[in-house]
Amino acid sequence: MFCGSASGVDPAHRALAVDFGEALVAADLGLVYGGGDVGLMGAIADAVMAAGGSVVGVIPTFLRAREVAHEGVTELIEVADMHERKKEMYRRADAFVALPGGYGTFEEVFEATTWSQLGLHETTAVKPVVLLDPAGFWTPLSAFLDQAVEAGYVKAANRRLVQEARSIPEALARCADADPGDSRHTANA
Repeated sequence: MFCGSASGVDPAHRALAVDFGEALVAADLGLVYGGGDVGLMGAIADAVMAAGGSVVGVIPTFLRAREVAHEGVTELIEVADMHERKKEMYRRADAFVALPGGYGTFEEVFEATTWSQLGLHETTAVKPVVLLDPAGFWTPLSAFLDQAVEAGYVKAANRRLVQEARSIPEALARCADADPGDSRHTANA
């Protein structure tokens, strides 16, 4: 899960985080996320825990020291830095869903996508990256990705590495559609 450490100004984003957390548990899926107890990150972790689900948080030491770690999750893994955090999250996750967020969320979306494109995940599978977007938060990014294809900087085959979902059921379905043997990524942008 990639999402903001802030809650943003639209209360619908927090509600989406809570609803998605509850949907994960209903689908018998666990949550792997950045380990924070603030913003949308904290909201989704709390929702999963309240519904009886499993939550793995991965947090760098410097953030834990700032007292933003969620001490109530199933498993909290402390790592040295942000790079190690992402590597551990990517290793443990089968798919990635992004809710609204800022620079950190954007960076995680693009890095997870790049890892699939280059075949860097520990399996040969292309791990889906799904932008959960019922209200249009991700629409400008999706348009930008389409523009990058038109401009010749992203291959059309690689554009499908980032998918959009307008509802929670659609996001979960896109994650479930991952084929563990799919290695359709291509090495060039």
